[in-house]
Amino acid sequence: QVQLVESGGGLVQAGGSLRLSCVASRPIFSINSMGWFRQVPGKQRELVAGITRSGTTNYADSVQGRFTISRNYAKNTVYLQMNSLKPEDTAVYYCNAEVSGSNYWGQGTQVTVSS
Repeated sequence: QVQLVESGGGLVQAGGSLRLSCVASRPIFSINSMGWFRQVPGKQRELVAGITRSGTTNYADSVQGRFTISRNYAKNTVYLQMNSLKPEDTAVYYCNAEVSGSNYWGQGTQVTVSS
C-alpha cells in the first residue's frame, strides 16, 4: 500500500507556471510507476504524465513540451512542472502510484488557469 499527498495547485494566469508535488508514504524506488492524471467535471480522468521505476517518462500529446515529470528519491516525491499553462489545463490533478498491480490515488489538487 501507499498513501499519496498532492500539493502545489492554485490559480494562475495563462502562460504562467505551477509545480505540483506528490509525497508518497513509502520509498518511491519501490513503486513500479507513478503518474499525474487530471479530470474535469463530466469527463474521464486522463493521463498527463507518467514515470516508471526505470525512469522512462511519457506525456499526453496536449502537454508534451510544456510539462515535465520528475522525482526525488530522498524526499519520496514526484513532481509535475507545468509551464506555459493554458485555460484548457484547468482540472483537478491527481497523483497515481501502481504497486503490485494495484492503483493508488491522492486526494487531488485543483489547478485553475485564467485567460
